[in-house]
Amino acid sequence: MTDEMRFFIFLIETYAYDKQLPTAEVLKTWEEKELVQKIYDMYEMYHIEAIENAYADIDNLVKTGKHLW
Repeated sequence: MTDEMRFFIFLIETYAYDKQLPTAEVLKTWEEKELVQKIYDMYEMYHIEAIENAYADIDNLVKTGKHLW
């Protein structure tokens, strides 16, 4: 398993926990909005930032389809 995939799994699980949602529901939302690859591709940025920054960017992606930066 790649570092990117390990981080993606960590990210989705912690994001779901933080939002008090089932992980499957978070993944379903990301899939419906076609965000899975966009989020996965942000590994280089997300893994060096505070996790809350990743959450804020993901929240914006879910709402608008665009990154915060």
